[in-house]
Amino acid sequence: MYATKRTNSSNSDFIDLVQKLDLELAERDGADNLFYSQFNKIDAIKFAIVIYDNQKQIGCGAIKEFDGKSIEVKRMYVLPEYRGNGIAGIILSQLEAWASELNFENIVLETGKRQPEAIKLYQKSGYQIIENYGQYIGIDNSVCFKKSLI
Repeated sequence: MYATKRTNSSNSDFIDLVQKLDLELAERDGADNLFYSQFNKIDAIKFAIVIYDNQKQIGCGAIKEFDGKSIEVKRMYVLPEYRGNGIAGIILSQLEAWASELNFENIVLETGKRQPEAIKLYQKSGYQIIENYGQYIGIDNSVCFKKSLI
């Protein structure tokens, strides 16, 4: 039904979807978006997934090394007209599988409180809320999660 492609951040379909994600986040996060956008650069992402419906790119996600044992989920997005069909779950499970293949033990991520559908997805997928890490420490709108891959 849906096709997925493993790629990196130089893929034009991935770049297109991330631009749409950035526009949506700017609207959702308002003034907070300036803070978040500095951490959402994609120029060095080696592991990205794009999902297609026929030949149309409809969703994406990426992972990047966080520390020696953990990898971080970045740039999760599904086009609005495709939401509610389990596509984000497919992307997330494929990112988790890739992270396992790369021998990472944990997967971490950050999302915003203004993205309740993302929070619901991560909780449903077995992620546990943890204390905010790194640049998200002390940021009220941020929610951080962790899941063991072993």
